[in-house]
Amino acid sequence: MKLTDNVLRSFRVAKVFRENTDKINCFDFCSNGEAIISSSDDDSLVLYDCQEGKPKRTLYSKKYGVDLIRYTHAANTVVYSSNKIDDTIRYLSLHDNKYIRYFPGHNKRVTSLSMSPVDDTFISGSLDKTIRLWDLRSPNCQGLMHLQGKPVCSFDPEGLIFAAGINSEMVKLYDLRSFDKGPFATFKLQYDPTCEWTGLKFSNDGKLILLSTNGGALRILDAFKGAVLHSFGGYNNSKGVTLEASFTPDSQFVMIGSEDGKIHVWNAESGMKVALLDGKHTGPITCLQFNPKFMTFASACSNMAFWLPTIDD
Repeated sequence: MKLTDNVLRSFRVAKVFRENTDKINCFDFCSNGEAIISSSDDDSLVLYDCQEGKPKRTLYSKKYGVDLIRYTHAANTVVYSSNKIDDTIRYLSLHDNKYIRYFPGHNKRVTSLSMSPVDDTFISGSLDKTIRLWDLRSPNCQGLMHLQGKPVCSFDPEGLIFAAGINSEMVKLYDLRSFDKGPFATFKLQYDPTCEWTGLKFSNDGKLILLSTNGGALRILDAFKGAVLHSFGGYNNSKGVTLEASFTPDSQFVMIGSEDGKIHVWNAESGMKVALLDGKHTGPITCLQFNPKFMTFASACSNMAFWLPTIDD
């Protein structure tokens, strides 16, 4: 089944899970699309089975809190940032609910966490104006970059370069093997004083960069030239909430939730809006991602919703 405008318009909420007492701040699909793990401001991690469509387990991180949860490549392990006590990143085995390793270094809140798509390295960006490079096998930071402002960062789909969005006005591209030599490309964008960048993602084909904000607009850039291809607005976000925007796995569409529980979908190439879906969420849709392998996506406020298409194209 191929993603088309009609298929996207046909998506409806298939299941809603009310496992959390506070907002879900992040979730991540595992690479085979069979499971999803969420982190919430209620200090819980909830593991869902995507094929059976039900919650499997709940774990707690009461002492440190949990945010920015990411699967690693090893089965049943995750890394996440803390939102209480300190700003250490933690590496957890879900199998026995034990920490494998801690990654201390940041001294302010971690705002970006990106796992390499190809190996055990990951990068983190923080309000302390640094990006740190890590290897899951070592607690020591493998690389440190001091920046001129607050970063958002992500690996590209090949895991060869990473992009850093700095101070909500420029995007710098670094080669992973020689990032200490500085960026090989810098794209300066028109600064928008009304909002801050809250996320940066590459499309799976590596050609586009998506910048999400805590305001009412998101942008798509050409990942090679840095030109702004489209600016998308028209969704509700009046309270400065961090809303997650995502590409579909085929890189054809961009989607974002809004504070009124609706999901907006655009064609990434033409910039045309193709769908407006009502998730009937009780709060702002802070998290939204398409399953990497199956024709389904998930959206979350303090509830988690799984969506399915209602037509067979």
